[in-house]
Amino acid sequence: MQKILPLSGYASREMKQNKVYAAAKRLFDIVVSFTALVILSPLLLVVAVIASLDTKGKPLFVQQRMGKNNVPFYVFKFRTMNVAAPRDVATYKLEDPGKYISRVGETLRRLSIDELPQLINVLIGDMSLIGPRPVVLTETDLIALRKNNGANRVRPGMTGLAQISGRDNVTIEEKARLDGIYAANVSVGMDAKILFKSVGYVLGSKGICEGANPEISASHTTEKSA
Repeated sequence: MQKILPLSGYASREMKQNKVYAAAKRLFDIVVSFTALVILSPLLLVVAVIASLDTKGKPLFVQQRMGKNNVPFYVFKFRTMNVAAPRDVATYKLEDPGKYISRVGETLRRLSIDELPQLINVLIGDMSLIGPRPVVLTETDLIALRKNNGANRVRPGMTGLAQISGRDNVTIEEKARLDGIYAANVSVGMDAKILFKSVGYVLGSKGICEGANPEISASHTTEKSA
């Protein structure tokens, strides 16, 4: 006869499983990020030099973004915009981001190479390979939605469920919903699925829209006025 655990027993077992998952994920993040940084170091050095020459600024762009439990941290990226670009404004809120993005920067962004320095964030524990994308502190609407659905309980990631579900072509509300779904259902299987699909998105440059997406803006305006 199968032993039936009391509710407290199920809760205890779930907590242990969550701890094992969290420990395994952190170990995976450390191993993969460290290995990738070592292997890609020549490429990172070359990109850093090119980014500096192309943008006339420092190769690394350092910016505060919202992290786990709504604690801000500094994220690292290769600079892809010139020094005149507004510093703490999300790209989708810029009316004409094209006038700020450098020639090489456009390619770096399309291939997501500009995000590679975030491997450092993963290594030191600010981020994970998989999780909700860290947002600029001025994106208060998305931050509030994430807080409401518990998406801020997990580390932000280099890629996440929203990134393989449309990337820039989903509304803020949809991003927050997907981030909440991930936070509530974290598992090895889900992480593997997101990581695998992210490769296809990056190689195919899928879902990229620099600046405001006209279709989403129009849809959002219609919903508000309805």
